[in-house]
Amino acid sequence: MNRVERLREQMAGDEDAFLIMQPENRRYLTGFTGSAGFLLVSREQCLLATDFRYWEQARRQSPDWELVPQQGSWVTCLREIVAARGWNRIALEADFITVHQQQALTAALPQVEWVPVTGRVEKLRVVKAPEELAAISRAVALADVGFQYILDAIRPGVTEREVALELEFFLRRLGSEGIPFEFIVASGHRAALPHGQASEKVLAQGDFLILDFGCIKGGYCSDMTRTVMVGQPTPEQREIYAVVRAAQEAALAVLAPGKSGGEVDQVAREVIKQAGYGEYFGHGLGHGVGLAVHEDPRLAPGENDLLAPGQVVTVEPGIYLPGRGGVRIEDLVIITKDGCRVLTGAPKELLVL
Repeated sequence: MNRVERLREQMAGDEDAFLIMQPENRRYLTGFTGSAGFLLVSREQCLLATDFRYWEQARRQSPDWELVPQQGSWVTCLREIVAARGWNRIALEADFITVHQQQALTAALPQVEWVPVTGRVEKLRVVKAPEELAAISRAVALADVGFQYILDAIRPGVTEREVALELEFFLRRLGSEGIPFEFIVASGHRAALPHGQASEKVLAQGDFLILDFGCIKGGYCSDMTRTVMVGQPTPEQREIYAVVRAAQEAALAVLAPGKSGGEVDQVAREVIKQAGYGEYFGHGLGHGVGLAVHEDPRLAPGENDLLAPGQVVTVEPGIYLPGRGGVRIEDLVIITKDGCRVLTGAPKELLVL
């Protein structure tokens, strides 16, 4: 069963069509990588509308979809399509479309009932097909190469921004199609910021340095974090690092189909709590990765959905001590039929540079 057929199974019987505008959902269903366009899926038709810039690209990338050449605004194009087919009830992506866009749709097609739905295509994307796993694996392998490369650039006197730029340039030169997020390069006291993007802070002796970055291959993302030491660590720094690594290993040991995201999160969280650092681990243990770098499933408190083979998640516990620094270790992992397989190959022992 192809992706569109699986999507149609989720459509309500009284829906005439489903409007899809979210870029990753659009690409997942059609293969179309252009930056503008929308899809309409009905029981009988699969329509891809886009403007002149992308007509030839859409024909090449989405040969099984009926191309509707968009003339004028996307709302005008949509109105013409709907009016020609007499559709009166259309679902739309409630968690993506803006208030302004919905107002424009209501004004252009007042006879249509717009039905807000959430997660339809995203649910299909959660379990990856073999070709998706292959693309993610290529992105992970490239990030591993990038980590080994950037170690030579890490030394006292360089700035976080210089490290981030050097890493990004290297990965792009080696074939990354872009970056899935702004790289996190945070040192010293800034390593206590879980999402501390690179700044002009200069690396210094005694700094923890958190490197959180990824690549894109075939449209699919990778995501990894390593924490390294600039100069010799103190006993406290060694302890914090050891606790985070033990928490991650404990989570990896139980990560398997049939477990909930909340259960796996709790295993890692308990290790950190028992070591006396529970209040300093304030984010979820992990998240899904695919066409988007943050997607379902989630490994976090209160997540009750059960994990399944073919899902790809991060496992990234951390400890963040305000004013003193922090540690995070993150691997990208495939859920297998009897456990999990870690894709990230970069070393996890504490590297002293």
